[in-house]
Amino acid sequence: MLGSSRESIAALSDALDVRRSAPDFASVASELLALADLLSREKSLRVALADSGQSEQAREDLATSLFSQRVGLTTNAVFVDVVRARWSHAADIVEALERLGAQAAFTVADADGSLDRVEEEIFRFGRAADASAELQMAITDPSLPPATKSAVVRDVLGGRTAPATSILLEYFAGHLGGRRVDDAVGMLSELAAAQRERVVAEVRAAIDLDFDQRRRLAESLSRLQGRQVRLNIAIDPEVLGGISVRIGGEVIDGTVASRLEQARRALQS
Repeated sequence: MLGSSRESIAALSDALDVRRSAPDFASVASELLALADLLSREKSLRVALADSGQSEQAREDLATSLFSQRVGLTTNAVFVDVVRARWSHAADIVEALERLGAQAAFTVADADGSLDRVEEEIFRFGRAADASAELQMAITDPSLPPATKSAVVRDVLGGRTAPATSILLEYFAGHLGGRRVDDAVGMLSELAAAQRERVVAEVRAAIDLDFDQRRRLAESLSRLQGRQVRLNIAIDPEVLGGISVRIGGEVIDGTVASRLEQARRALQS
């Protein structure tokens, strides 16, 4: 990928992080991969959605008219971000959807505690593919349609893997796009490893934080968590003052509103 595409994917990855708490996030991975599958087959549509000669609004309108009723709200928002981004080549939009779909799957696995299992299962599948010429040939055979290759992997997995493992391996088996099997497995492993370094803190504050305040807060939270923390800041006048931070299921509430509520309860007890 050339510079503009790499920059777009990095920005889209950060934007996807922010949406991880959306109520429909569990369906984002499969929906993004379904869109990637469609655009990999429909060259004219792929080119139209990635055409920087058209305005961002025109590309967004096209995407919305075609897909807003076919995917969830969060997936639609991510897809709009994708088509509004700049791409060096039209094919890069497919890879972006694939990588974002994988990131979404790993995000869900991280949240439900299955990420370790998913990483191990992907690694074991890669080893099995290396050891089986028959499996390699089935997945890389250009005469077989993607659905058949996905079915082969589904049979190999036998319903014994975590949902994220099944979604990702079945998709990439049918969409290698000229990649070697071990390269596709390696990419998934890298994305899973990156997920381990990705922590988002949802911060509520009465007013926006300046650059130095954001930096100090991110550094403090990173030390507490033992890994890099990114901030998602929402302005909420109801907190009155101070901040409230949520990281996963942990809440650090230092708001004035919270302290006033605690005082009220103490007086009533």
